[in-house]
Amino acid sequence: MALTDKLDNYCERIGPEFWSEPLNALTNAAFLIAAIAGYMLWRRKTPDDLFALVLIGIVFVTGLGSFLFHTFATRWASLADVIPIALFIHVYLFAALNRFLGLSWWAALGIVIVFFAVTPFAGRAVAPLVGSSAGYVPALLAIFVVGALFLRKNVRFGREVLLTGVVFAVSLTFRTLDGPVCDQLAIGTHFLWHILNGVVLFLLLRVLIRQRAG
Repeated sequence: MALTDKLDNYCERIGPEFWSEPLNALTNAAFLIAAIAGYMLWRRKTPDDLFALVLIGIVFVTGLGSFLFHTFATRWASLADVIPIALFIHVYLFAALNRFLGLSWWAALGIVIVFFAVTPFAGRAVAPLVGSSAGYVPALLAIFVVGALFLRKNVRFGREVLLTGVVFAVSLTFRTLDGPVCDQLAIGTHFLWHILNGVVLFLLLRVLIRQRAG
């Protein structure tokens, strides 16, 4: 399989042309808006927090990578899409374990490594239920687990993390429904995954920045 092979993964795509997924492509602006809004909050609240700035940068690159995938629709573009997302999930999990739950950096890193190793197996286990969205289910569960544990330390921020998990669950539902509803809805539902995920990423950045700012 060559990196230039064309892919047809989403309902909206009607051909190999660049703009064959206009809604899926343009709604990646949600990630860019999330990154810009996160940056503005970061600059106002915690301009010395370089870790948060790195996560903001990853969110911005996520929007660019997803745009490439939904326009070029090739294997190399797919990598540009999924790598930043995976990077954000694991880097943010490390930050949440360390900052929200108070774990040492080595304990947080160890849990992230285990999470990374277990995710493919967990994804395969739930794949019959959610299809190609299975790889994101462990991230969803991680949000709820961290939110529930964080609730004991900080009720306000813990609730915000749990609310973010609810939004992500809705977002993941729309991603999962893209194929099944294709015959009834030609544009699919993947674009709603982009919009809601932009909200999810901003909410996660917001909690991280505000918790650091005290």
